[in-house]
Amino acid sequence: MQALCKDGSMKLSEWIALATELDVDGLEWYAGFLEMQDEKNWTIFRSMVEDKGKKIPMLCCSPDFTLTDAALRRKEVEKQFRWIDMIHTLGGQYCRVLSGQRRPELTEEEGLKMAVDCIEESLAYASALGITLIIENHYKDDFWHYPEFAQKMGVFCKLVERIDHPNFGVNYDPSNAFLAGDDPLELLAKVVDRVKTMHASDRYLISGTLEDLRNEEMDSLGYAKRLRHGEVGKGLNDYDAIFSLLKTACFNGWISIEDGVDGMDQLVRSVDFVRQKMMQYWPVNP
Repeated sequence: MQALCKDGSMKLSEWIALATELDVDGLEWYAGFLEMQDEKNWTIFRSMVEDKGKKIPMLCCSPDFTLTDAALRRKEVEKQFRWIDMIHTLGGQYCRVLSGQRRPELTEEEGLKMAVDCIEESLAYASALGITLIIENHYKDDFWHYPEFAQKMGVFCKLVERIDHPNFGVNYDPSNAFLAGDDPLELLAKVVDRVKTMHASDRYLISGTLEDLRNEEMDSLGYAKRLRHGEVGKGLNDYDAIFSLLKTACFNGWISIEDGVDGMDQLVRSVDFVRQKMMQYWPVNP
């Protein structure tokens, strides 16, 4: 994140070269890549990925729709429009949305209304381009102050229930549920029919307990210090239970692997784990 989005010490061409050597079908894109600020680069990077036989199916971005100033919310919607244009140009189908930050001055109903209004306006723009918006049960953007407004299962499910549109669904991330104090399998059971895509992530505790983590991180500045991303299949998640439930619901969307914090060797193992599980639960017909 730092190298690609902040100091520019890694170029997207380098990242693409590394990623396309993995046993994956596509690369999830991030709206904050420095080189994506210039729209002339969008088609260049699409060609670079497609020349390697891969796709760019999903765009990860972080709109903040719970700003109390209406003019600032308007700017966030306009950012979301640009990100929708970005993934459309990249040849993808899915663009993430979020609710925004859980600002302490907001009531639940105020935050829900702000988020739903902004998402529905973004949906009108996205559907015209054939793009599906996916809301993640998110924890906290790397550069946000407060956690996600719809972080907790109850609020998240209310938001999802309020938006009924064929171009809207859920990007399910099991690891984020732990930070919300929720059971990832219970959350999945509630929204499984709305899941369009998934983040295959895994996390583990460096010290203490999950309760310690929740108490410390609920409204803290920065990202969780007790919890780390790790190799997929080696952390807190029960992937057999997760994939069994998704299989029962006839899920057939993209599964995006979130890993690599400790280098490419670890990422290769995560890819191998997810690929094996996909073959187990969604075997390819001969």
